[in-house]
Amino acid sequence: MNTKDAKRVLETALICAHQPMPLREMRTLFADEVGPDTLRALLDELARDWEGRGVELVALASGWRFQSRPELREYLDRLNPEKPPRYSRAAMETLAIIAYRQPVTRGDIEDIRGVTVGSQIVRQLEERGWIDVIGYREAPGRPALYATTPQFLDDLGLLHLEQLPLLDSQCEAAETIADLLSDPSPSPANRPAEDVPDAAVTGQGCASAGLVAIESESAPEGQDPAAAAQAASMEPQA
Repeated sequence: MNTKDAKRVLETALICAHQPMPLREMRTLFADEVGPDTLRALLDELARDWEGRGVELVALASGWRFQSRPELREYLDRLNPEKPPRYSRAAMETLAIIAYRQPVTRGDIEDIRGVTVGSQIVRQLEERGWIDVIGYREAPGRPALYATTPQFLDDLGLLHLEQLPLLDSQCEAAETIADLLSDPSPSPANRPAEDVPDAAVTGQGCASAGLVAIESESAPEGQDPAAAAQAASMEPQA
């Protein structure tokens, strides 16, 4: 198969895919006769072919996908005016702590937030596909260790956890995570230029409406308003 035909096959598969496509699936298209380096070269060519159009090819944590460019989102949102799911500030703070401190147990999260973490919050984040149990700590009761998933990075439009912005408090982290999920166009300031996708979308290459909205709470779950200020500095870890 020549390069032109291989690009056509790859382009068609990516456009029709419902989820980001990893390299291993792309190799299946060619019966493993095309290696990873050749695939990456073809993907780079495809990305250049689509420059200047309303759709772009980007690399995310779980694979490659076509998606609409962020400047067109306001138009596409008119086709899907539903409001995004709402999550409590407690849920966003829990998600932010897991993202920046992973792997962590519920006890770790409660120590940082200063309040109990309800089972429904953890279940909600698991059902959304943003966190998962990756193991158990060797401690009394063997508590579950939570970490974020590739789906979480995909929804933020990120390749790696290191691309999360550096923040100073859990409050700021919760707001930032919520903002990125609502309009996933992370600032490239802390990200390699070649790794910066402009926006995250869901489905078959269509721009999504905001993926999340955060509900305001004056004092989440009885938390002291000063608790966030007392939180330790939160830095992303791979």
